[in-house]
Order: sequence, then C-alpha cells, then structure tokens
Amino acid sequence: MRGKRVQFDDETWHALNLLAHDQMKDFQELADEAFRDLLRKHGRPLDLKEALRRSAGVSNVVPLQGAKNKKDKGKSKSSTTGKSKSPPKGEQ
Repeated sequence: MRGKRVQFDDETWHALNLLAHDQMKDFQELADEAFRDLLRKHGRPLDLKEALRRSAGVSNVVPLQGAKNKKDKGKSKSSTTGKSKSPPKGEQ
C-alpha cells in the first residue's frame, strides 16, 4: 500500500479527529471514504474492474436471463378498465 504525507491546519485536524471519534473510525477509513467520494464525483473508476467495464462500454446492470420487460406483459391498466387518459380524437 502506498502512503503520502498530508498536512492539515490545526482547526481541520481537530474537526477530522472529532469526526473519526464520533463515527468510530480511524483516520485511514475517513481518508479512504473521502477519496472514493472524490473519484465518484469526477466520474473516475474506483478499481481496475470498473475501469475495464467502462472501456468496454459494458453497463453495471446485467439483465436477468428470462426476465420479461414490463411493456411486454400485455394490456395496460387503462385499456382493461375501459377508461382512457386522453379523450378520443375529435372530442377535444
């Protein structure tokens, strides 16, 4: 694991230390969360697997095999009740 030395002013350090104490996390966990959020904010991949998916143009959502689309399930509710949301042509 790589390491970098970071300097904070006293006020920021005390605020981070208090946050870590309140959330029962250590500084490394706070830093990991902050940098993950920063990468997401700027649309950067978090790991190699995500980077490869993006470069291949593959979505994170994988459809289940045999799953049917909601549009293919037959008639809509409005057509089964006989009520239509818009009046027929010519009656507007």
